[in-house]
Amino acid sequence: MTESVAFSGPSAAGGGAPAAGAVALTGADTSNPPAPASSSSAGTSSGLSHSRAFTSSFLAGAVAGATAKTTIAPLDRTKIWFQTHETRFNLRACLAFLRDSYRSEGLLRLWRGNTATLARIVPYSSVQFASHEQYKRLLHVDGGRFESAHWRRFVSGSLAGVTSVTCTYPLDMARARMAVTKSNTYRNLGHALRCIWRQEGALALYRGFSPALAGSLPYAGTSFYTYETLKRRYRRQTGQDPGTLPRFVFGGVAGLFGQTSSYPLDIVRRRMQTAQVTGHPEYTKGIWHCLRLTYQHEGIVHGLYKGLSMNFVKGPIANGIAFATFDLVQWLLRRTPMFSDQQGGK
Repeated sequence: MTESVAFSGPSAAGGGAPAAGAVALTGADTSNPPAPASSSSAGTSSGLSHSRAFTSSFLAGAVAGATAKTTIAPLDRTKIWFQTHETRFNLRACLAFLRDSYRSEGLLRLWRGNTATLARIVPYSSVQFASHEQYKRLLHVDGGRFESAHWRRFVSGSLAGVTSVTCTYPLDMARARMAVTKSNTYRNLGHALRCIWRQEGALALYRGFSPALAGSLPYAGTSFYTYETLKRRYRRQTGQDPGTLPRFVFGGVAGLFGQTSSYPLDIVRRRMQTAQVTGHPEYTKGIWHCLRLTYQHEGIVHGLYKGLSMNFVKGPIANGIAFATFDLVQWLLRRTPMFSDQQGGK
């Protein structure tokens, strides 16, 4: 059954209105933040045209990505530094890096590169969430006889990951370079892109693209599949739509599973992206060569999975915020005149 998008205004921590019993939007209680519409409810079932459904998903994805990444930016920058250096990762080394960065260049140093991150994550998240909605529609994930097909949920997420990575990879490359170089190396994201192009060639902007593409398949597929599955089970067991807090938890679990499934490829991607500025050009010879070198020099735990423990902290937080924010912002956008005029015969 296709899920209804109407809610009666439940609290953020609790459940929403029963999915099968829609309450008119015009009568919703707005005194408390309502439970957002599920991403699976998007589209023409609510009376929206495909273009408006896509636009609302695109904008909600932008807000979700920016909010999540800004929240965990200092931890993200720390993780990238350790991923691209052979220094052993542990809690003490992590705290020492944060302390030294703060002492040498101030508090804002911890957010250095975040503008570049936002320049990447806003289009990345927008494309990912919006394309996920489209792939779900094309694969008939919601409603009909394919609704319970688990592989369709996984494939729709994987395709969304591939689409977003392909569209925005040069921005990720520039952002990684800015995270591991001194502040006077690149003035901004555009300067970083120009310098890489001029000094290393246009193809350098896609260095590390292969592991990024390979990693996006299990990461995005597992993340979206887990999140959608947990929401479905919640509705089945409670008869209610999950509120914001359950969605945050489900998103955190989804991110935890997704990042664990693809983490070694994330290590390879970062090392290939930053090889020219960290003094390790040997990492650019291919995925398997980089994996082998990392394993030989640092092993599995301290090499291929270096920084994963930090991801166990920042990953669930970031993904929980992203998924919950996307659902909430999408639901709010579809209540605005810009999107709701098309409903109810208006």
